[in-house]
Amino acid sequence: MNADPRLVGAMLRSDFYSFIRATFPIVSPSSAFAPNWHIEAIAFALMRVLRGEIKRLIITVPPRSLKSICASVAFPAFVLGHDPTRRIICVSYAEALARKHANDCRALMRSTLYHRLFPNTRISNAKDTELEFATTRGGNRLATSIGGTLTGRGGNLIVIDDPLKPQDAYSEAARENTKQWYSNTLLSRLDDKTKDAIIVVMQRLHLDDLVGHLLEQEGWTHLNLPAIAESEFRIPLGPGRYHLRRVGDLLHPEREPREVLDEFKRSMGSLDFAAQYQQEPVAEGGNLIKWDWFQFYDKPPGRTPDDRIIVSWDTAMSSKELSSYSACVVLQIRGETAWVLDVFRERLEYPDLRRKVIELHRRWRKACNRYELVIENKGSGMSLIQDLRDENIHAIKVDPEGDKVMRMNAQTARIEAGSVSLPRSAGWLDEFRREVMAFPAGHYTDQIDAFSQALDRAFNRRGGEVGWKFVRGLY
Repeated sequence: MNADPRLVGAMLRSDFYSFIRATFPIVSPSSAFAPNWHIEAIAFALMRVLRGEIKRLIITVPPRSLKSICASVAFPAFVLGHDPTRRIICVSYAEALARKHANDCRALMRSTLYHRLFPNTRISNAKDTELEFATTRGGNRLATSIGGTLTGRGGNLIVIDDPLKPQDAYSEAARENTKQWYSNTLLSRLDDKTKDAIIVVMQRLHLDDLVGHLLEQEGWTHLNLPAIAESEFRIPLGPGRYHLRRVGDLLHPEREPREVLDEFKRSMGSLDFAAQYQQEPVAEGGNLIKWDWFQFYDKPPGRTPDDRIIVSWDTAMSSKELSSYSACVVLQIRGETAWVLDVFRERLEYPDLRRKVIELHRRWRKACNRYELVIENKGSGMSLIQDLRDENIHAIKVDPEGDKVMRMNAQTARIEAGSVSLPRSAGWLDEFRREVMAFPAGHYTDQIDAFSQALDRAFNRRGGEVGWKFVRGLY
């Protein structure tokens, strides 16, 4: 029985994943569409932008995963189909690539299928060039490249697709030019900075690429899709629908099975593979700690009378954009084994930091009779320790000796021996992993500092032997 064309049309107009699938032969006539959950995830995230639920979206995904067809070709056409007055700016690293995406989008919007779905949206004959076309209702899609001139131009949706080419990944000048052009030129082109949207889709290339820069800022939603899952995570596919990725799951095994990915890793090198396929760039000189040294648990361990809880803080001075984070790591210790129960990381002004420390103290203090609150005795930590004492909360002050690398290096043998376990799934796990994998060459080390401090307190209680000197407070 043939489907009712009216129902099919209504579905294609309302469901972006179905729209992508139906229009794929127009954009890529020589290829067959290979359905997969990750395309549903990308489509759902982009639909949330269209509905105004997300204003700043980052999608990181390996090469050849249909990200450009989804974000730079189908999505602008879909947006203009629903609102032909929208003004869209699409950016790529090179003008030739930007032109290709524009031509593909134009071909889609001129197709019979598109005209049937969106009869009120038409490309205007008055403005129809390779880099820009307008609709008869005053909307437009403008294509440009990084560094391009946008004087006098504006939009209410910006799509940035591969802003840096792989050959420039290790050029500090190229990375800096991309970030500066984004901050000083592109960002100012939004018509309404609070209501309009920016989408960035790319494969990661370097720890300090545009995504790395943006993730240091607040307000971004990040859909991260590595080729091989290295932590357990639920990926939203629609309202109330999720895909559960388990450790080791491949992104699209029908297209890129394990043997193909292994060959990519051998041919391009582990560092480039980690960035472009795993979306986890590791800075040169990083990777003091290997992720596969950790053990993983599905449920936190129960408590025994001899267990200890250690809440370890590394605090910063302020929440200003370029300042460090404050970080807290919570460990449960049993014999020679440590479970990481929780990690907190945020930029906080001192009053908020104080409230957060007290909140986490009260939560974990009642969870275990043997409990220790550990705070590094520097910066805001010095005032914090005194203020907590006034609240009758007594902390262990830690005066660090030696550098961060030495202190973390003292704990690596224990991690490599499999004595430290992480949850298989946690909201903080990806950010923790990113910092661990980049250390000691990453931008931030706040979680690392709190982590090494907690481990040292757990297994070197007398202090002083391996890079720390402890000053015992009342507790």
